[in-house]
Amino acid sequence: MTEPLVLGIETSCDETGIGIVRGHTLLADTVASSVDEHVRFGGVVPEVASRAHLEAMTPTIERALAEAGVALSDLDAIAVTAGPGLAGALMVGVAAAKAYALALGKPLYGVNHLAAHVAVDQLEHGPLPKPCVSLLVSGGHSSLLLVPDVARDVRSLGSTVDDAAGEAFDKVARVLDLGFPGGPIIDRRAREGDPRAIAFPRGKIDDGTYDFSFSGLKSAVARWVEAKERAGESVPIADVAASFQEAVVDVLTRKAIAVCKDNGVDHLQIGGGVAANSRLREMAAQRCEKAGVRLRVPRPGLCTDNGAMVAALGAELVAAGLEDSRLDIPADSSLPVTTVRL
Repeated sequence: MTEPLVLGIETSCDETGIGIVRGHTLLADTVASSVDEHVRFGGVVPEVASRAHLEAMTPTIERALAEAGVALSDLDAIAVTAGPGLAGALMVGVAAAKAYALALGKPLYGVNHLAAHVAVDQLEHGPLPKPCVSLLVSGGHSSLLLVPDVARDVRSLGSTVDDAAGEAFDKVARVLDLGFPGGPIIDRRAREGDPRAIAFPRGKIDDGTYDFSFSGLKSAVARWVEAKERAGESVPIADVAASFQEAVVDVLTRKAIAVCKDNGVDHLQIGGGVAANSRLREMAAQRCEKAGVRLRVPRPGLCTDNGAMVAALGAELVAAGLEDSRLDIPADSSLPVTTVRL
């Protein structure tokens, strides 16, 4: 069988992502972002995101087809994020994918957004080792996964119990009055600061689980800043950003290495929007080298939400000969990561 040509649609949050892949080869990755429309609210507004997806869907698909140099009739399948994510935003993507699949007579694959963050690594580094461990870090999720086969078997070993890493970045950026989204801003400001300046807590670091908790860290940063302001002292923003970021990255990488060691796995893959963070990539590389673990991290543009990752997982499902989805699949905002496809 020739490598499948798959179009992927991603609308789980505030970006309309359309990707086209042939097997493990990326042909197009187009994005229409509505982030500027959410800045004044300090976070993503679901209704605004859904409306933006409706307006962007057709032109973004047309741009992707032009970039890839293919026609809709050339496609072997349509893949779409069916969950998890914002319910209204997901429904826009799922409805569009159903319409295209029905009109073209092509199979439809409703896929898991988190598993897609794992599959996208194959577009840059080739087939995933079986098994591998995946650390997924984003605005809504901090997860540690054991992945024997990204098309068939994804197992959750640890997850967020309160604030996800990306959510904590956004909230700390708000405390520091740095703007939205907080991750890239804190990453930049942290480069000017001392990561050892403030001893912020490391939540759940030695609790015997692979779960994550960043709510206490976020609150500790807020209390520290408030105390400085009450005392009439200036807040060293760069030091706060660096110390906060160091605490998050320390926990993420320590637990990821522990999962690899405890499960006898020598490959770690990192994905999700926070995987674009420069300090996370640096510390993960250092700790993986020390532990004898091989690290795989896609380039930053493939870490944030994108259609390429959805197409990559769709192509994996097609190549594995797995059954396609029914046309009545729902958009499931709480789809568990262990459900790779609907």
